[in-house]
Amino acid sequence: MRIALVTWADGRPTGGNVYNAELAAALRAEGCGIEVHRVPGAWPDGSPADRARLADVLHALDVAIVDGIVAGGAPAQVADAVASGHDVSVLVHMALGAEVGLASDVRSRREGSERAALHAASRVLCTSRWAAQDLRRRYGVSALVAAPGVRPAALAAGSVAPESARLLCLATVAGEKDQLGLVRALTLLRDLDWTVGMVGSVDADPTYASMVRAEIDAAGLADRIELTGALVGEALERQWQCSDLLVLPSHTETFGLVVVEALAHGIPVVVRAGTGAVEALAVGTRAGSSPAPGCDVTPGCDVTPGEVGTLAAVLRAWLTEPDLRERWRTAAQVRRGILPAWDETARAVLGHLAQ
Repeated sequence: MRIALVTWADGRPTGGNVYNAELAAALRAEGCGIEVHRVPGAWPDGSPADRARLADVLHALDVAIVDGIVAGGAPAQVADAVASGHDVSVLVHMALGAEVGLASDVRSRREGSERAALHAASRVLCTSRWAAQDLRRRYGVSALVAAPGVRPAALAAGSVAPESARLLCLATVAGEKDQLGLVRALTLLRDLDWTVGMVGSVDADPTYASMVRAEIDAAGLADRIELTGALVGEALERQWQCSDLLVLPSHTETFGLVVVEALAHGIPVVVRAGTGAVEALAVGTRAGSSPAPGCDVTPGCDVTPGEVGTLAAVLRAWLTEPDLRERWRTAAQVRRGILPAWDETARAVLGHLAQ
């Protein structure tokens, strides 16, 4: 089967972009001929010329998987391609209306456009059960799940000094990721010995990134919180290797690929409750069945949304209770051996395309 993956021409190492690249590689490994088309444009708010280019691409393909950030901005082009006999799946990494800080008119327009695109598509794919439920609630569509895999990774060495700790926050610096909330929680922990690597693109929302920098400076934490920008390859691996805990305080996550990447390194994770990241933290267990041996201990926890003091209290407990740190790290190392691979994602996608 020849399949085309259609996405935006944005090379930042976001979770969605990583998923797309890994999916394409895994499909090739499964024997599929796959083309990747990167459509220029300020998606999801593409121009008429951007949408025209997308229409040309879709009409040249028999089977296409279109990233939701592109398809959600071009419902008419998706509908026309499907009506013309082309198979067009929309792969949703995050609902367009879930972005934090959107003006109400922009949110309403994007949600209306995305709703129309999803209802017009041959099928809708998403990355977690949580995301499928969210799309049903938002738009009344049924989505098929193809959860992310993860590549095997070297066990993280962690911080050098046992009495200190290195935290990692790996996410695009943007309002929905809530780095501001994390900085404010950390200001309540000045008395403890920790540092933080805050890794992620600062270009997606420069205004928010400036607010995060200002908050760090105002709190006098510039020597303890390193705002690195986006990192890939060996530079990113160095961050993984010196980290003891991943903190993902996002307001919304459809899955949280970085969660399973942390577990692949044997690093426990703190996530926000009520998001798809909770599902990622449970990878290796299955609802309604017995967990794999040793997987009854969660490698981290989910934090109820609320005051920054809630997150601060969880981090204080982890920083000051050696037994808790050891339980979480041991659980992460156990989970590390049973994580799904990307070939499982590819086979799930192929199964959905065959329906």
